[in-house]
Amino acid sequence: MSDESALLREPWSNFGRQREAGKFGIWVFLASETLFFGALMLTYTVCRVEHPEAFAAAGRETNIWYGTLNTAVLLTSSLTMAIAAQAAEESAPLRRLVLACLMLTAMLGLAFIVIKGFEYKEDIDKQLVPGAGFALSQPGAQLFYGFYWLVTGVHAIHLSIGIALVSRLFWVLLRRQLPAKDNPGIEVTALYWHLVDIVWIFLYPLIYLPGRAS
Repeated sequence: MSDESALLREPWSNFGRQREAGKFGIWVFLASETLFFGALMLTYTVCRVEHPEAFAAAGRETNIWYGTLNTAVLLTSSLTMAIAAQAAEESAPLRRLVLACLMLTAMLGLAFIVIKGFEYKEDIDKQLVPGAGFALSQPGAQLFYGFYWLVTGVHAIHLSIGIALVSRLFWVLLRRQLPAKDNPGIEVTALYWHLVDIVWIFLYPLIYLPGRAS
């Protein structure tokens, strides 16, 4: 059985059309996700314009060290995912590199989740959860932390899905159930992973930098 035959799925009659359909589908999905996160960021901007001092005070309460560390972790995972996707387009001897980079990508994603868990614990201990007993008194500060918990939680869900996709791809390739070369699953998974990374790049300055310039 050829590599293309192993990758071909119904209802596609040939591998070329299946690959183009997969790429088109993931780009449509990425566009919808961009609209979703774009709407959240627009809401954040409006609230920040209305409550600049409160957002600055709330931003100073975030742990910039956790945020910066997680940014470095996620950017490194984007590099390993890109290497895996590029190696998959080369000849068979690079299969081990594909597997190694997929494993590193999943591990870095898990590291991000663990670090974020420590940050969440600190936020809860500091009473930075909107609601009764919220630690900050400035009007509008709860809006900032409402946005913080919402977008970081949604981002963590997206990242967890990405970890599951990368882990599944690693397992399938490890068992040689599908070839690594020209595998459209690697390309689609890489695009999704890069979306998660790009979203965080926008979230980092919105969450961790307000109020720190002065």
